Amino acid sequence: MSVTATETDLAQRVLELVGAGIEAEVTVERQALALTRFAGSYIHQNVADEVTAVRLRLHADGRTASASTTVVEGLEDLVGRTVASMRLAPADPTWPGLAPASALGPAAEGNVDDETAAASPDDRAARVRAFVREAAGLDTAGYCRTSATRVAYANSAGQHLAAARTSAAMDGIARTSSSDGLARLAAVRLGDIDGAVLGARAAAKARAGVDPVELAPGRYEVVLEAAAVADVLMMLAMYGFNARMVLDRQSFLEVGAAQFDPAVTMVEDALQPDATAIPFDVEGTPRRRVVLVDRGVSAAVVHDRRTAARAGDGTESTGHAIPGGASFGALPSSLRLLPADGPAVHEVDGPATDSTVAALVAGVERGLLVTDNYYTRVLDPRTLVVTGLTRNGVWLIEDGRITTPVRNFRFTQSYPQALGPGAVLGIGSHAVEMPGPWAEAGFMAPALRLASWNYTGGASG
Repeated sequence: MSVTATETDLAQRVLELVGAGIEAEVTVERQALALTRFAGSYIHQNVADEVTAVRLRLHADGRTASASTTVVEGLEDLVGRTVASMRLAPADPTWPGLAPASALGPAAEGNVDDETAAASPDDRAARVRAFVREAAGLDTAGYCRTSATRVAYANSAGQHLAAARTSAAMDGIARTSSSDGLARLAAVRLGDIDGAVLGARAAAKARAGVDPVELAPGRYEVVLEAAAVADVLMMLAMYGFNARMVLDRQSFLEVGAAQFDPAVTMVEDALQPDATAIPFDVEGTPRRRVVLVDRGVSAAVVHDRRTAARAGDGTESTGHAIPGGASFGALPSSLRLLPADGPAVHEVDGPATDSTVAALVAGVERGLLVTDNYYTRVLDPRTLVVTGLTRNGVWLIEDGRITTPVRNFRFTQSYPQALGPGAVLGIGSHAVEMPGPWAEAGFMAPALRLASWNYTGGASG
């Protein structure tokens, strides 16, 4: 799959309709999304949609306006509406100008798998069938999805870019009368998602979680599996590494300070072969690899053109603008917590912890194994204190062994504190991509062993 002349031609046509004397940028995005959902161990919905969206942003006489449409036959109306809105818009003193002409780097035109782009309902159903089969009689529910996206960008400053991407994901649970088990994975290629492996994993978790016991709230050492770690990364992306939050002093982040454990290195890199993001942003800036945390030291944030101009000192956009970002800021698109290089990081009451989940568990004298965090909400962005619930499997760990399933907890925890100096006792050696909550973004997450997590009550309060 590649970007066709259709998207590029549409973008150029919109620019021509705008005409001279107005700064203009246009993005044409064609996305084909297909979703197969199942519940009660049966497929109950199979839907597919292909939409072409045209986004236009204009600036003239110190005023800016944006609009979009999915009606490609109505481009004249789109331009007319946007021009009219711009004339009535308030002054925009932070307008950073258009992205200048520049090229994508080598091999940076997006990661595409033609088989995923052409995936049929039968291809997705086969993975659902395997998931259900391996659950061996347990009730199952979830989805398998595929998407293929082509994007063309053009502006009146001479910037022209085009790229494509594919992605696939499967997210499912297996359920007993008293427990749930989760398995979740995302990838560029549908072929990298094995429904049988995921179904067996979800079923094993569900069976191991039968008849959970209530534990008292308190601070526990934890091993967080990848799904729970992805939630931590999402919050750090939105409220920590977002340049606008830092500039507004709403973020905990202090560039240059050792705010994380030395085991922690986080990188934003949409140019890796496993990335599911388009390699440029909505402002037409090619994405850059950004080291956000370097061995525990907060090193950088991601910028769009507005925050880069506001930061001054020659700061440039890192290519992480999002639609509507003037009010929220820039966001990472492929955030990665780098896995450990072999045996893990610290000596804790015995040999160094290893890199697998089982070996991370083996180092815990008393603590919890947590599958997933859910319904997480920020209480204080300045310290990034988050409240939420566990779900889909929690177990007590005693003397390095998983002993007892535990009922869900509510927690209230500062995420940076949980990853602070001396708090990370082990990092897994293998990171997997978890589906992100917004389009074209994912989180590469290994398992984590943390010294403390603050559980404040049961799931009911």
